Amino acid sequence: MRLTIKVIPRARQNKIVEENGEYNVYLHAPPVEGKANAALIELLAEHFKVKRSQIKVISGLKSRHKIVDIS
Repeated sequence: MRLTIKVIPRARQNKIVEENGEYNVYLHAPPVEGKANAALIELLAEHFKVKRSQIKVISGLKSRHKIVDIS
């Protein structure tokens, strides 16, 4: 499954909001040294009840707009 995600770093709390087929993911982690990407993978794994190793960021590693593949 491929998801289009917009990441909002440095939010007050971690949460996932689905709007119009796109997910807005609010992360407490800052966008420094991959901390936000690691937090994103952790949160998506919990939300979709899959292992972290099943989630891969296909594009947008250094962008707020990402495409994520969940196998």
